[in-house]
Amino acid sequence: MILILKPGLSKIAVESIAKKVGEDYAVQTDIMFGTECSTVGLIGDTSKIDMGKLELYDSVDRVMRVSEPYKKANRKFHNDDTVVDVCGRKIGGSKLAIIAGPCSVESEKQLVGIAKSVKESGAGFLRGGAFKPRTSPYSFQGLGEEGLDLLVEARRQTGLPIVSEIMSTSYIDRFVENVDVIQVGARNMQNFDLLKELGKVNKPILLKRGLSSTIEEWLMSAEYIMAQGNNDVILCERGIRTFETYTRNTLDLSAILVIKKQSHLPILVDPSHATGHAWMVEPLALAAIAAGADGLLIEVHNDPPHALCDGQQSLTPKQFDSLMGKAKQMAPLFNKEI
Repeated sequence: MILILKPGLSKIAVESIAKKVGEDYAVQTDIMFGTECSTVGLIGDTSKIDMGKLELYDSVDRVMRVSEPYKKANRKFHNDDTVVDVCGRKIGGSKLAIIAGPCSVESEKQLVGIAKSVKESGAGFLRGGAFKPRTSPYSFQGLGEEGLDLLVEARRQTGLPIVSEIMSTSYIDRFVENVDVIQVGARNMQNFDLLKELGKVNKPILLKRGLSSTIEEWLMSAEYIMAQGNNDVILCERGIRTFETYTRNTLDLSAILVIKKQSHLPILVDPSHATGHAWMVEPLALAAIAAGADGLLIEVHNDPPHALCDGQQSLTPKQFDSLMGKAKQMAPLFNKEI
């Protein structure tokens, strides 16, 4: 349930009505201050609340019910697009965020070289996996904490904020200390214990869509994080599992439009994991921009044939530079800038 307040109310007046309603009806309240008018979301069991009585409050203009189970992630609760600040760089709004780097951190030379290359091409963030969730227990699992150290060194040398995937709650303190954006992978999208703990930290969370998850399930996972107080959630569409086997997954570009309609959270697209084929990455990355994505997550490797992880879907630095050239020309057509 949402209270649309009358225009021109002071911050103190808005906070006062939120407190009163919360106390009167034993619900949590979430305030969204707006340029024209502010809103107050009611979170909890609102099924028995009489909307007519709420409209009798002097400060309330009208009342709306929210049928969707996700509240804080819902655009009805927060009409303005959320823009997440990462070390002074923006994800969301008019900025097109480009996150690029290798699937897995392999060595300092490899990582720093790629970081310098993607930065020169225009990437604003460096991605790299220190811990790798693999289908086979015999596949390369990443360098672990050593990989985090190498990411920190790459950031020191390039200034690029780093994005890396967390696998367990036991590493949260280390990630909070060293990583600028903490990624939750597709396999952990419904690891609710992990999501709740990440909701308590003061770091942006990049939440990938699960392998076979509906959009509502995805937004409910975001809700788990936001319900604990962390509103800096960034969604990432990375393809879902369908009956098709030619591609690694099926990239659901329609999810961008649905998220933009249903939620205020920024959404990125990962065409690398979605397709599993490097030759598909550029056209689908450009298609994602046209569909309204807030950014891209691109795998880049200096020597894809010898990559320890996902080389077949990784662009070379030269291929990435070509993609960036086209993206820079295309972005302004859709009110974005890189």
